[in-house]
Amino acid sequence: MNTENSTKINLLLQSQPQGVVFTSSWMVKNGYSLDLQRQYRKSNWFESIGSGAMIRTGEQVSLEGTLYSLQRQLELKVHIGAKSAIGMHGKAHYLSINQKWSLFGPLKESLPKWFTDYENWKGKFTFTQTNFLPNDIGLVELNYNGHVVIVSSVARAILECIYLTPQKQSLVECYEIIEGLNNLRPQVLQQLLEKCNSVKVKRLFLYMAEKANHSWFKYLQPEKLDLGSGKRSIVEHGVYNAKYQIVIPKELEKNERGI
Repeated sequence: MNTENSTKINLLLQSQPQGVVFTSSWMVKNGYSLDLQRQYRKSNWFESIGSGAMIRTGEQVSLEGTLYSLQRQLELKVHIGAKSAIGMHGKAHYLSINQKWSLFGPLKESLPKWFTDYENWKGKFTFTQTNFLPNDIGLVELNYNGHVVIVSSVARAILECIYLTPQKQSLVECYEIIEGLNNLRPQVLQQLLEKCNSVKVKRLFLYMAEKANHSWFKYLQPEKLDLGSGKRSIVEHGVYNAKYQIVIPKELEKNERGI
């Protein structure tokens, strides 16, 4: 490899943090042709993990490192949300060893095949495509294991948890999470609730937040929210809450703060 190419590969390696994927399209965009990429693989600088993606030879790449590449290189509107995001914000017990990462993205966003097929993280994540919240509010940058990735704020994440109920997330666990969220900012919550287009999410959140009796609840303005009309049956064989017109699990209605 001549001096010019040696400098070029060094610049490439230095441009990205350790433990991330190098996507072919991003490399081409930054002046590294497909021929040059083949040379790098042949010279054992990189190894392929699927069509359009490479990693440094011998390096272990984590899911969050790969998410960095999806967000920064491919500019995909994909983020970590729900319980995974809450865990990353310091609630460590929501990041259990065997728990799958919860990824969210808009309805029309899709994950590349090399990502979904790669054995190292196959089966270790779920991907929810939804437009129940806009993709430009309630998201923050977080440094996690050396990678700055975009994740849901705690306020957005709890709404995502509720969105996944009851099929993919327990309503009782959602309430238990809300019980521990003493420091949510009502202005942020109000903005998210006003932009949320899921009646189920808004009604359930207001019910749980009021039940938890947090000090921030009284600063919310439910009258500004579109809560729809008519009864919403969240679960079968539950109990009816007249104020929010929802049918919820019996164990949730019985659950009292501190128990």
